[in-house]
Amino acid sequence: GRGREAGPSPPTFTPPPLTYYPSPSPSPSPLPSPLPSPSCLPSYFAQCSLPSSITLKKRGRGQKGLKREEKRKEKKREGGKMEGRWSDLGQLLLRDGPLAVAGGFEAGPQVLAGLGEFKVLVVGAGGLGCELLKNLAMSGFKQIDVIDMDTIEITNLNRQFLFRKSDVKKPKAEVAARFVMERVEGVSVTSHFCRIEEKDEDFYSQFNCIVLGLDSVEARRWMNAMVCSLVEKDEDGDVTGGLIPVVDGGTEGFKGHARVIFPCVTACFECTLDLFPPQIKFPLCTLAETPRTAAHCIEWAKLILWEKERADEAIDTDNPEHIQWLYEASKRRAAEYGIEGVTLSHTLGVVKNIIPAIASTNAIVAAACTNEVLKIATYAAPAMEDYLMYVGNAGVNTHTFQAERKDDCLVCSKRVVHLSLPRSATLQALVEELKENSSLRLKGPSLRTAEKTLYMTSPPSLEEMTRPNLDKALHELVSDGGELSVSDPVLATAAISVIVSFSS
Repeated sequence: GRGREAGPSPPTFTPPPLTYYPSPSPSPSPLPSPLPSPSCLPSYFAQCSLPSSITLKKRGRGQKGLKREEKRKEKKREGGKMEGRWSDLGQLLLRDGPLAVAGGFEAGPQVLAGLGEFKVLVVGAGGLGCELLKNLAMSGFKQIDVIDMDTIEITNLNRQFLFRKSDVKKPKAEVAARFVMERVEGVSVTSHFCRIEEKDEDFYSQFNCIVLGLDSVEARRWMNAMVCSLVEKDEDGDVTGGLIPVVDGGTEGFKGHARVIFPCVTACFECTLDLFPPQIKFPLCTLAETPRTAAHCIEWAKLILWEKERADEAIDTDNPEHIQWLYEASKRRAAEYGIEGVTLSHTLGVVKNIIPAIASTNAIVAAACTNEVLKIATYAAPAMEDYLMYVGNAGVNTHTFQAERKDDCLVCSKRVVHLSLPRSATLQALVEELKENSSLRLKGPSLRTAEKTLYMTSPPSLEEMTRPNLDKALHELVSDGGELSVSDPVLATAAISVIVSFSS
């Protein structure tokens, strides 16, 4: 990781209920200090120098207006009107409003200066991530990092506006960072062309807020587990520090969502995992013997026929010849069973697992997410509580509701899982149960007891060493009522406790 040196710590305080904000410390510590009270923010902003690019102009007023202006100066720092790029933002930050957080927001140009010290991480540089980077940079945030593992494809250009045809095959994070810095003066965007799993706690703990523009449930679960693991608690379980707010956005066609998560305080992503049903997988017997839909025919061509006729060649979903071959094979299969609906576009969607993306939906959700980051950073208004749903094909209204935190959440509540299996069951059976359990939905669990390691999925050397244990009976490896520590790729550094009891 690239942890930064620790900076000054904000004062300790007892946070009020349902109002939690991160420290806007100029040099955030590797593990954030206890949460600041709203009253410490104005003093922090007062120390920030006003950027030279901001010019102020007095409003033209009569004699009475000038007197009122003088009185106003004694009560608050009023700079007038921000010109140029920040004029719209000035309408929000240069004057008090009815929604401002009491004791936390002090109107004035120093608030905009403080945004320049607020560090934001954008996870994902796709359709939503590009909009987020543009919005954040144009909202006064000057220290932005972006992380993405993908490269640009020609099909991205219709909705990912930071990219051009000459950028195809280049890393999304690097191109997006360069594009924003070239067009927004004074902003610094640091790119990271890698997987999110390649960064450690020191890297993620340096940010004041993390914004997610991801396209998979697994990646969200990993990031959620990471930020929850950074939270520090006392013996009573109360949060004392390390809290980094997360703003999560997602889109699919005309639908989208934006949500605000204060880890271990409000409902985390794992608390609401039931809102995201598992991805549908077709049984091979259905594909091979009784296909009923166009998708069955396409999956049959991809998983069965390709292995049979072109096993020596890997499928390249960006190769037009491969897609055309799968399309024609799927069409023949569909005609054989009297199934309609196999088209070239449908074949491409099934093979590449494409989620429909619409530029206008990305723009709406990104705007909502940026608005929440701005509220968290400035106290200009309370953060959303805490889930916004946008359904564009049903109307222009959005629905907001508050998700409830689960007392038995795997990640933010550290619940203990109880499983009952036959005494003769093998360790492999336990691993499969952990994968298939609808409340766990693990991908590749590794298991340990307090005394020894039972099975590790990685690295390959440890997997090979512990693989023989999979065929052993559970009673040979763990006692009845014994406790196992289970880790999984979707849980980042977190681990869950599993109590195994033997049924008759």
